[in-house]
Amino acid sequence: MHVTSPHLQRPFATGSKRALDFGATLLSSPLWLPLCLLLALLIWLEDRHTPLFVQQRVGQGGRLFPTFKFRTMVPHAEDVLRRRLAEDPELLAEWLANFKLRHDPRITRAGRVMRKLSLDELPQLLNVLLGQMSLVGPRPLPEYHHSQLSSRTQALREQVRPGMTGLWQVSGRSEAGNAGMELWDPHYVINWSLMLDLSVLLRTVRVVLFGSGAY
Repeated sequence: MHVTSPHLQRPFATGSKRALDFGATLLSSPLWLPLCLLLALLIWLEDRHTPLFVQQRVGQGGRLFPTFKFRTMVPHAEDVLRRRLAEDPELLAEWLANFKLRHDPRITRAGRVMRKLSLDELPQLLNVLLGQMSLVGPRPLPEYHHSQLSSRTQALREQVRPGMTGLWQVSGRSEAGNAGMELWDPHYVINWSLMLDLSVLLRTVRVVLFGSGAY
């Protein structure tokens, strides 16, 4: 039997979380929609390719769903990555450690700025409106990354909707790596509350403004 938060068993509490997600996202749309249109135009002008990147990620209940992000990589990015990893053993070791690269050869100029400020994740607000994600929760991971976590952490993560931000993101982000997810994601699920969500959202503003831990 998996450890979980007693709050997650209360329909009123989870309903309140969903109401916060939907209401805050909808009410703030006059701010983020024009910004999304501007960013989409800048991405398209750089290489004349589609601004959006859609990828299947593991969501609540272990179900896959399409996440929306702004494209921050060059076209045919996976081919570029495979070639560079085959050429550079140190780069390969860094990739296998956390599936992240501090100096990723696939990132575009616009993409580097968007990643630093987490602007590439703004389209995930559509996932929030659709009920596939929450504003706060564990980061949605591709299957290959999700499978690298312990079975306990996987099971706890799958009990909640993944989030645009979360304890992992405000506690080191990329610098925290998989070890950070093993620590902070179970802590979030077990101790979940609306006050915790609000605290994470406030801390996210500070992290994004200073661009700390992101690459």
